[in-house]
Amino acid sequence: MTFPLDSLQADPGAPASGGKRAKATRASAERRDEAAPRMAAMGGRLPRAQMAMAPAPAPAENSLRFQLGLLLGGVAWVLVLLALFSHDRLDAAFTTSGQHLEPANWVGALGAWVSDIALMLFGLSAWWLLLIGGRAWLSGLARWLRRDTSVAVGAQATPAAHASHAAQAEPGAAWAVWLGTALVMASSCALEWTRLYRHEDVLAGERAGGVLGYTLGKLGMTWLGFNGSGVLWIALLVAGLALALRFSWLELAERIGERLEALRERREAQREVAQDLRIGEQAAIERERVVEEVRHELPAEPIPLIIEQPVVEVPKSERVVKEKQKPLFAEMGDNKLPQIDLLDAAPGRLETVTAESLEMTSRLIEKKLKDFGVDVRVVAA
Repeated sequence: MTFPLDSLQADPGAPASGGKRAKATRASAERRDEAAPRMAAMGGRLPRAQMAMAPAPAPAENSLRFQLGLLLGGVAWVLVLLALFSHDRLDAAFTTSGQHLEPANWVGALGAWVSDIALMLFGLSAWWLLLIGGRAWLSGLARWLRRDTSVAVGAQATPAAHASHAAQAEPGAAWAVWLGTALVMASSCALEWTRLYRHEDVLAGERAGGVLGYTLGKLGMTWLGFNGSGVLWIALLVAGLALALRFSWLELAERIGERLEALRERREAQREVAQDLRIGEQAAIERERVVEEVRHELPAEPIPLIIEQPVVEVPKSERVVKEKQKPLFAEMGDNKLPQIDLLDAAPGRLETVTAESLEMTSRLIEKKLKDFGVDVRVVAA
């Protein structure tokens, strides 16, 4: 049983039950619309129609905040690099009053303080922070270069574009980077304190690995000993580098293996080509030697070849013999044959092959038999 769509709407002339049903439908729709924002905030699932209508936010790469952060991050990275590279213990900083009237650090007093605090906390392992920071800055620069220029700053992007930018940004990888940085700094500082302590006198605080290395290294030596703590810190350093720098050791090993395999195949091909050339040169030298030997074995004056002209024996014609007989009767009628004397006599000798051809054939026979170890001389043909 079916009903037309108009029958479901409220009608002034309809019974009261139909009007109550329409009011209940509108009330449930209003409650569903009011609950939609709360469900979205709580991670709930919206209806498919509302999800399609909801505008996606613009990608972060197109925002002015992202670009400004990228610029300031690059400038800060360069300044910290210069400060650490030009660190001087005689500059006034956090751990020392200094002896220079003017700071020798390339970034001035601020650079002297930054480098002094970094070396005091982490020792030489502070350089890992520059490496990880440079990797993060290059990743942001790559995201900005690959941005969608069709979306203006402050505009709303389509859901498909937002999904692609979210996949490129990988927001879930931020915690992995911070965790990897913590593992790298902890393990490197501890290893520096336990093993790389020869350069303590040039560091701020005169402690290899800084305060962090002194704390963790001493704790590892107490509980795991020298060898056990070394194995632990090296394992953590390897895992931390993979997380902080966003790469896989297995993929790196596979790429190195591919490069080595390609290098080996190229070397093998070059070796085979060189071997073929060497074999060809040896074969050419051997042929020259054989030709020289044959040339020396040949007599100075070749034996003259005697060419005998073949004698052609022409068989006698029965007709000639028959015509030698005289007819017995004078009248023979019209069937008398012409005389055979009208034809020329056959020559006694017939030349079929030239002397040059016979000479070449004779030398060819001698050469072929020489290849099989048979020495012959053709003297007549």
